[in-house]
Amino acid sequence: MSLFNTINDEIKKAMLAKDTLKLDALRAVKSALLLTRTEKGGQEDLAVEAEIKVLQKLVKQRKEAAEIYSQQNRLDLAQIEMDQAHIIEGFLPKQLDQEEVRQILVQIIAEIDAVGSVDMGKVMGVATKRMAGKADGRVISQLVKELLAN
Repeated sequence: MSLFNTINDEIKKAMLAKDTLKLDALRAVKSALLLTRTEKGGQEDLAVEAEIKVLQKLVKQRKEAAEIYSQQNRLDLAQIEMDQAHIIEGFLPKQLDQEEVRQILVQIIAEIDAVGSVDMGKVMGVATKRMAGKADGRVISQLVKELLAN
C-alpha cells in the first residue's frame, strides 16, 4: 500500500476517534504529498525517496516551529508542534542512532580514501545518498567533520 493510501486510512481512523491532533498532522502530510505530486506533473504515485523527503521536511518544520515557540515561552504551542512531529515521524523509516551513523561513515571514508576536511564534500555526497531518510543531515555533517578532523 502506498504512503498516500496509508495516510488516507489513518485520517479516517483519526476522524472516527476524534483525535484532532493526529488529524491535523495527517492532513498536513496529505496536503504536502498532493502538492509534491502535482509539482511532478500529476504522477499517480511518488517515489519512496520523494515521500521520505516530504515527511522529513514536515518534521523539520514542526521541530523548528516548536523551538521558536519555546523561545517565546509558548510551551502549549511548542508541545502541539512536537506531538505532530512525532506522529509524522511514525511514517518515516527507522532512524539510525549516532553510533550506527558513525560506523557507516567510517566505512564510506575508507571506501573513498578520504583524507582530511578537503574530502568532506565527497563523503557527504555518498553518505547522504546511502543514509537517505535514515539519519538527520546535521548529525551526518557533524560526524563527518569529527571523523575527518582526526
